[in-house]
Order: sequence, then C-alpha cells, then structure tokens
Amino acid sequence: MSSIILNGDTSGSITVSAPSVAGTNTVTLPQASGQLMVSGNMPAFSAYAGSSTTITNNSNTKVLFNTVSFDTNSNYSTANSRFQPTVAGYYYITAQANLSITGNANPYLYKNGSAYIYGPVCVGWSGISATTANITAFLYLNGSTDYVEFYVYQASGGSITTTTGANYTYFAGSMVRAA
Repeated sequence: MSSIILNGDTSGSITVSAPSVAGTNTVTLPQASGQLMVSGNMPAFSAYAGSSTTITNNSNTKVLFNTVSFDTNSNYSTANSRFQPTVAGYYYITAQANLSITGNANPYLYKNGSAYIYGPVCVGWSGISATTANITAFLYLNGSTDYVEFYVYQASGGSITTTTGANYTYFAGSMVRAA
C-alpha cells in the first residue's frame, strides 16, 4: 500500500499527494474547516422543451423538458422530466415556461410529487400573446429518493401551450453545497 504525503506551507494550505503510478496526483485543500467538496461530484443539469406541453385549464400541469443541454451526473430524466440527484445537498433550481396566453399563470416546483414552492403570479399583458412563468429556489435534496419537477397552473378558460426552445422554456439546477 502506498503512503499519503501531507505538505504544508506558511499560507495555511495543505497539499495531499499520493505516490504516482503513472504520474502525480495532487489535491490542494483551502484554509477552511468543514466538508471538502470536489467540483467533479456536484451534480448540475440544464434541459429545455424541444416540443411544447399543453397546459390544461384550471389544473397544475407538469411542463415537459425533453432535450438535455448538459447533465453532469446523469441525474436528469427526459422520460419523466425530473431531476433526482444521487448526491445529498442543497441545490439551486430554476425553471421557466413561456406560455401562449395573455392571462395569468402560476409556476410551482414540485418535490417528490407534491407542490413544494409556489412562484409569483405571472401577469400577462393585454396585446402581448405570451406570458412567462418562472421560479427559482434553493432546496435540500437527500441524494436518494428526493426529486423535483416543474408545474404551471393557468385559468385562461382553455388549454394553452408552452413555447419550445432553450431560451424560452427551460429547467436547470446545480448543487451549491453538500449536506
């Protein structure tokens, strides 16, 4: 078994070096206490609507995001439009739906199948044919069973559709701190 070598300097930083097999591997720790996060294990994703979702009248409807821009840890599912990370921690989540409506819409983040965070009422303007419903939140996800989805409620009197495209209807998030 190889040894691990700790080297410190006057700045307070400690460098951990493992003997190399085919090169040198070095980890530099900042002068801080607490958990060590390696950026490679912090899940992040971005998905968007490659096709539109029909939002029915007077009901919360899940918005479908079937195209992935990136998914660093394979935790986003296009099959059910949900993010379910495998690393426990605190996550920044944002979602937006551009809607073919001049009326009001309400965005929701669902956690584990239930409404968790309610966004502001997005008010449509007279003469403009679209409303944007968006929401942003920080939340804890346990890294095993917790998942998040994006829903929209609207009461225009009929069904409406989302606008497609990465800059109109999207769902994204990233881990900001370990549990």
